[in-house]
Amino acid sequence: MDHSHISHAGAHAQHSGADHGSLKSYAIGFFLSVILTVIPFGLLMHPIFAQPVTLAIVVAFAVVQIFVHLVFFLHMNRSSEQRWNIVAFAFTALIIVIVVGLSLWVMYSIHTNMMAH
Repeated sequence: MDHSHISHAGAHAQHSGADHGSLKSYAIGFFLSVILTVIPFGLLMHPIFAQPVTLAIVVAFAVVQIFVHLVFFLHMNRSSEQRWNIVAFAFTALIIVIVVGLSLWVMYSIHTNMMAH
């Protein structure tokens, strides 16, 4: 009996499962998340840039941190198995952008009209 084929298939299955949620993956994600939190926190506590520049940096770090969480903690990638997860995430992000954007627009319009009268 040829056991090399069976052991190779088992090793391949274990290897693919180990990549999906390995301790190394979680450690890298945690380290990146800490760095992506500490830097903007430091910029806010000790401002060295103008306020709009600091705001842009904090937003950029937040967007990068979203992708770090998606990749390292939710294990999203561009594989065919993840396609529906990515579609659902993109739809959710679009709805959030629309709701937040329209809310800010309404609040700005109300503020502008209230100050004009």
